[in-house]
Amino acid sequence: MTYIDVFNGDADGICSLVQLRLAAPRNAQLVTGIKRDINLLKHVEAGVGDEVTVLDISMQKNHEDLEKLLLNGAEIFYADHHNPGEQVAHPNLSAYIDVSPTVCTALIVDKYLNGQYHLWAITAAYGDNLTSVADDLSSKYGLSSKQSKVLQELGIYLNYNGYGANLDDLFYHPAALYQACVQFSSPLEFIEQDNKVFDTLQTGYRADILAAQSEKTFHETTTLSALILPNETWARRVSGVYSNQLSNENPDRAHLILTQKHDGDYLVSIRAPLNKLAGADEVAAQFKTGGGRKGAAGINALSEKDIPVLIDLMETRYS
Repeated sequence: MTYIDVFNGDADGICSLVQLRLAAPRNAQLVTGIKRDINLLKHVEAGVGDEVTVLDISMQKNHEDLEKLLLNGAEIFYADHHNPGEQVAHPNLSAYIDVSPTVCTALIVDKYLNGQYHLWAITAAYGDNLTSVADDLSSKYGLSSKQSKVLQELGIYLNYNGYGANLDDLFYHPAALYQACVQFSSPLEFIEQDNKVFDTLQTGYRADILAAQSEKTFHETTTLSALILPNETWARRVSGVYSNQLSNENPDRAHLILTQKHDGDYLVSIRAPLNKLAGADEVAAQFKTGGGRKGAAGINALSEKDIPVLIDLMETRYS
């Protein structure tokens, strides 16, 4: 029997797997990548007797490979909060899908595990910019404001580490980051005892945010703010978390961050208004490489000629 753990390389994917493996340790193959590398099942070979865990990647984007693995006889546990498209049904598939805008995959796993490692789920919720949800959970479990703030920082930094055009853009490979985190039943213990990782990500995050704040918007209305970042490593790392920061600062406005790519196209982060968490996935789906969830989505390759089209779609959707 072979165990294979497949997970998104962001805070949600990492914290989801941490919870599961703390509850049920396994010596598993790890399949992951940058945050936007969501077609991960294409890298998996499994058959009868093998168990595959899939976390925080769209079933819609992995539909064909998922069906192939099931046809080969693999048993699959699948938890996710992205639009699944046409859901796959099979006796060997245990699927836990919830696309509610106030849910992330780690919260789905937290529910599945009856809250055994809820601090990791709260960390993921902060990382996915579900701040009010995470704040409520922090209060429910009696965390101090200081503890909540530290979990929020860790969630943001884990999420930040997943962004980049390739693994070389990241401070840590997501698999290595997961392996560091899973040594601790609590993220508070992780921060205290493995502070080198936390400090490295904090320093990088602060420097990249400062650089992003020096860039000017090219489109700004009461409905939408849009910004272009240069083709630089720091810009690729910070695009998603800076989108979240702008959303928190202006919760009634939608946000776009377009990051220039080597080939002349743009990598796009889409954020629905925090006070109206809907539609980001619908806008992204209008483009071939787009996808995501209701509150936050992205486009992996947008041509320059399509920028006005995207702006119009956003203005129409949120006006």
